[in-house]
Amino acid sequence: MRVIDDEIDFDAYLVGPDESASVRPASDWLEDVIRSFEQPATQAGAMLPWPKTSEFVRLRRGELSIWPGMSGHGKSMLIGQVALQLMAQGEKTCIASMEMKPASTMHRMARQAFATSHPMRRDIEGLSLWTDSRLWLYAQQGQVSPERILAVGRYCHEKLGVTHLIVDNLLSCGIPEDGYDAQKQFVLALATHAHDTGQAVHLLAHSRKVADETKPPGKFDVRGSASITDLADNVFSVWRNRPKEQAQEQGDHSKNNEADALLTVCKHRHGEWEGRIQLWFDRRSQTYLQSPTDQPKSMRLLPEDEMVEF
Repeated sequence: MRVIDDEIDFDAYLVGPDESASVRPASDWLEDVIRSFEQPATQAGAMLPWPKTSEFVRLRRGELSIWPGMSGHGKSMLIGQVALQLMAQGEKTCIASMEMKPASTMHRMARQAFATSHPMRRDIEGLSLWTDSRLWLYAQQGQVSPERILAVGRYCHEKLGVTHLIVDNLLSCGIPEDGYDAQKQFVLALATHAHDTGQAVHLLAHSRKVADETKPPGKFDVRGSASITDLADNVFSVWRNRPKEQAQEQGDHSKNNEADALLTVCKHRHGEWEGRIQLWFDRRSQTYLQSPTDQPKSMRLLPEDEMVEF
């Protein structure tokens, strides 16, 4: 794992590409069009960590995905597991988390990678070596400007070959909660960056505060401007089953068969499926599982030449 810090001159990446390069003959996309008929969009791109989703949900390069959820419902935890899966498929990833220190991010990902609450020192060292060509962290806590986030994305694309940029989260990007136009402009800039560079961008966002957390939020419940989800290619909403947890705490086991969490595909612009994915949570490893009978498994850290490319 490598850390991107303030020693890099991000100011050189504040300006976007020359627009003249975007005007091209329609025939330039011939092979892409043919490929889209030969390989459906639902089978193109990186897979999520759960095999049951592989036939209908993919994370494709060049798309903007919004990951909303209520505070404390596990968005960052789930996206960390997704990042590990991306790297296992040959994707290069950068996580810009303004809420978690880099060491804390890696602590949780080590638990997820080795399916235990206390991985061995040699395993942690092995994970660190394995991520050196696959994972970068932007070491900035607190608040950063939208322009700086875009500069980080451009730098990661041009200098590091990063294919997936994870931004955690919108509230840390220097835009007021009621600054709807500024939110729209930032999300539009992220979408444009993704489409122009081919880098997938994942933006975590908060759902609106509600008195009742018993109902999963949808794409219209994202806190802030409606443009946040309008401009996105994909929206993946994360919800933790609080009613089940509360029932279990009170000795009521009537909800034991329910999922611990739902990942709802609220929007899937280039896919044909939208719906809810049931997940079960293993507290020891901080891992989401695809069924109540599944057990978390330690990752096999494959060398670079065995990675799966998409």
